[in-house]
Amino acid sequence: MAEFERAAVLGAGVIGASWTALFLAKGLSVQVYDPAEGAEDRVRAYVAQAWPALEQLGLTERGDPERLTMHRAPAAAVRAADFVQENVPERLEIKHALFAEIEPHLAPEAIVASSASGLMVREMQQGWRDPSRFLLGHPFNPPHLIPLVELIANEATGAGVLEAAEAFYAQIGKVTIRVKREVPGHVANRLQAALWREAIHLVASGVASVEDVDKAVWSGPGLRWAAMGPHMLFHLGAGPGGLDEFCNRYRDSFHRWWADLGAPELTPELAAALAGGVAEEANGRDVSSAAAERDALILATLQATKDLRDR
Repeated sequence: MAEFERAAVLGAGVIGASWTALFLAKGLSVQVYDPAEGAEDRVRAYVAQAWPALEQLGLTERGDPERLTMHRAPAAAVRAADFVQENVPERLEIKHALFAEIEPHLAPEAIVASSASGLMVREMQQGWRDPSRFLLGHPFNPPHLIPLVELIANEATGAGVLEAAEAFYAQIGKVTIRVKREVPGHVANRLQAALWREAIHLVASGVASVEDVDKAVWSGPGLRWAAMGPHMLFHLGAGPGGLDEFCNRYRDSFHRWWADLGAPELTPELAAALAGGVAEEANGRDVSSAAAERDALILATLQATKDLRDR
């Protein structure tokens, strides 16, 4: 399969700008559509800010940040593109209108992947006359650092399109999973939602503060989760007996814990309490400085584990 050479990015908010930086770093020409005033300045500033991290990860050997063109019309942005990453607001009417506008201008073999986190593929497919080249390619924020992309195709997806999308994401260094049955939130967001629900319950029921719940994650199991997933970690947790032994040994404990998990609702009062707890945890840092710290920690983890992951 030939390498992809030209990508389009539709919608250049935080996710789209991050995709743009990664695509450029990996040697692609990138055509970006965003109609907002000042979009080009914001995108170029984001790329410049992200570039040093991409260099440290060794991802810019073929890259050129100047291979970027901005477009005020989506049809112009997708013309001659091999791969299109769509990131416009998650409202079906906006996505359907965009798909109708670009469909006549796509290259015959172009693939269109949506970054949508909250919409279903079958819902978005209704915006296409021919949805066979369309699928979900959902990243984790920020896409230029976090490797994961969740892929969803279905019976309306053309033969070989899912495999071609996997090849594209592999070309730019991503880790993909196939979501076999479509559910709201896909896979990783559902896992996040489950953890956050219990984190909120622990705060709301007075078990621990917002800051201490966060500490319990990043200084405890979060370190293990950065290495392996829960099934493999528990497989290792019972020694030579593996997951069979782990289930036998801890079945009753997990049943007791699961029965006691909370189901809080994000009322305005609870949301305000959580926000207050985060403000205390931030200790004067604004969002941009906290995000910079997050990215630096992610970058350090990726650098430290790169050689191990590449084996």
